[in-house]
Amino acid sequence: MTIKSFVEGGIASVVAGCSTHPLDLLKVRMQLNGESVAPAPVPVQARPALALHFPGGPHQHHHHHFPLHPPPPPPRAGLVSVATKIIRHEGPAALFSGVSATVLRQTLYSTTRMGLYEMLKQRWTDPNTNALPLGSKITAGLIAGAVGAAVGNPADVAMVRMQADGRLPPHQRRNYKSALDAITRMVKSEGVSSLYRGSSLTVNRAMLVTASQLATYDQVKEAMVERGARGDGVGTHVGASFVAGFVAALVSNPVDVVKTRVMNGGMYDGTIDCVVKTVKAEGVMALYKGFVPTVSRQGPFTVVLFVTLEQVRKLLKDF
Repeated sequence: MTIKSFVEGGIASVVAGCSTHPLDLLKVRMQLNGESVAPAPVPVQARPALALHFPGGPHQHHHHHFPLHPPPPPPRAGLVSVATKIIRHEGPAALFSGVSATVLRQTLYSTTRMGLYEMLKQRWTDPNTNALPLGSKITAGLIAGAVGAAVGNPADVAMVRMQADGRLPPHQRRNYKSALDAITRMVKSEGVSSLYRGSSLTVNRAMLVTASQLATYDQVKEAMVERGARGDGVGTHVGASFVAGFVAALVSNPVDVVKTRVMNGGMYDGTIDCVVKTVKAEGVMALYKGFVPTVSRQGPFTVVLFVTLEQVRKLLKDF
């Protein structure tokens, strides 16, 4: 029964991950938007040539506000505009950049977290009442998410880099051929430690996502069935999935933004440094960049995940 729960979770996760990969790619690109303004600006605007264009001659030298203030962050790019730009400049196939890494990530990370969550649920459920308190579900999700993230971090780093590659100038692109190629080249050029760049963020995010997503789904599904509004069918699964997806997106987005930027190999010395530079340069709401595609992805992803999971369980119930 324990092994079967890992298999069921793995199959559902791969199907959900592949079907919503373009939305995940758009989320990553939006989260990286504006990253280049995070470092302290170089005071190039103070060069004397600029003063020659203003009336008043030498009096313009008394204005020192140019080098003291960073340039304003670029305007926020919307989901549709980002998608249109990618298709125009990189082609439609670019929306599936890094899909091999997604398959590997879901196979490692989601299979582990889904299977471990079910295993802990079965062990902690009261055999007499067949009930498990919400607190225990959240705890099971936190543990399962942490273990799954530790297992899947190399694939997560590869996925982020492959998805972000198209936004770089052609001469700076890494042009990874596959997830395995990305991992191999990272180890050769940056060392094994590069595979665990941002691992603390990955673990924190995975704990939040798994606890909020799986626990919310189970809790909402149980409530809907108990109240008799719907039976334990597809309608219940879809409704509970949407609620779970929204909660997971709301809880995890700030950590996800920081994780994406650190993993992409940006100009950050660590998690705290990334948070400080991002907020200072772009404002607090920058931590919710990509929230629309995150919700847009988490909704369909969670629906596909749990609907597929429920169907796979039915198919494998006799095994």
